Amino acid sequence: EDQNFGRAGRVDATTTTSTMADAAAGGGAAAASGEVHSLEALIEKHVPAGADRDEMQRILYGAKHETVEVAAAAAALAAEHDFDVRAYRYASPRDALRAPRLVRIGAIQNSIVRPTTAPLGEQYEALCARVGLMIDAAAACGVNVLCLQEAWTMPFAFCTREKRPWLEFAEDARTGRSAQFVRAKCRQHRMAIVSPILERDAAHGDTIHNTAVVFGPNGNYVGKHRKNHIPRVGDFNESTYYMEGNDGHPVFDLGPLGKIAINICYGRHHPLNWLAFALNGAEIVFNPSATVGALSEPMWSIEQRNAAIANNYYVVAINRVGTEVFPNAFTSGNGKPAHTDFGHFYGSTYVANPDGSRTPGLARTRDGVLVTEVDLNLQQRVRDTWCFAMTARHSLYADTLAAYCRPDFVPQVVRDAGVDNDEVPPAPAGGGGGGDG
Repeated sequence: EDQNFGRAGRVDATTTTSTMADAAAGGGAAAASGEVHSLEALIEKHVPAGADRDEMQRILYGAKHETVEVAAAAAALAAEHDFDVRAYRYASPRDALRAPRLVRIGAIQNSIVRPTTAPLGEQYEALCARVGLMIDAAAACGVNVLCLQEAWTMPFAFCTREKRPWLEFAEDARTGRSAQFVRAKCRQHRMAIVSPILERDAAHGDTIHNTAVVFGPNGNYVGKHRKNHIPRVGDFNESTYYMEGNDGHPVFDLGPLGKIAINICYGRHHPLNWLAFALNGAEIVFNPSATVGALSEPMWSIEQRNAAIANNYYVVAINRVGTEVFPNAFTSGNGKPAHTDFGHFYGSTYVANPDGSRTPGLARTRDGVLVTEVDLNLQQRVRDTWCFAMTARHSLYADTLAAYCRPDFVPQVVRDAGVDNDEVPPAPAGGGGGGDG
């Protein structure tokens, strides 16, 4: 079925999409934004093809993913509408006694289409049109289960602290207009889709949640998960808008497509959040996010990969793209001047495997579709090799956590009885002042 797959990196040079090397040199969208196209582009530009580049990529990414060709229909859509399609297959060893459990995972990252000053209906419809084409491209590549980015139906306006007009994007998870749009796409392509939206719970006082809604290949509503952890850092003023989730850590069993879960954005900074999905049997965990380079980019290539290793599942890290400018200036509460943008959303969507390997990322500057074929049997092989789950001793930590959650908790600290803890520590040997050296 290689004809249903994608060419890694981009559609070919005859399309409107720049090559990674061109982007690294300052061409195309990367030059327009003033941002580096991708780490992969920098490697391609500065490290000649050969043994050194292969070794660098092995150290950075682990076992190599096979690059495969893009279906003609997907390449044509990407060329006409100016987005990237990258696709990989992780050729893990096959079991002797079990048939492979192959699943094609898809992820979409995109920028907003219309300015934030445009009528809300125009903004929403333009996003549906754009994302719809990218869903079609993913389907042409044979994707089985696809996840969109966090709050894909709107600009990420939570930096502004303005309730209006942005809360007008909130909708019912089952019956809202994005639900109708996604249901139709599921039925059209026989694909399961995870749709992260701003949810309005009318049955409970119009409470707002940041929610990922799961629809099956028949367009059926499977379930939803609400974001468990709300950031209170920088311009991420999300607690102004919505409440923490109240539905635990659900895992959605999609039959042959695997057991999936969704750890929304800021939840990736909380190891126990990842763990809970693993305890409930997740095989693929999507992490739809909206995060900017100045704050989190050094963490981006680490956290989801660590989660995949520690919890023995696949993690799909998804981030939006571009710089979104709002009509009214806002401050960050840090004494610096007011500004009208959040910063650059750096894309870089990738898939991390249970064995610690990962795909290269999508661009930092361009819309894109990432397709990755995996074998869910890899999880058992890795579990047998490393024995992380078997040696986890969860009851030991359950006792510690239970004690910590009690008001009378006392930290387990053993003090040196021979030291006066009020005593000033002696100066380091050799004397001298402080400083860096």
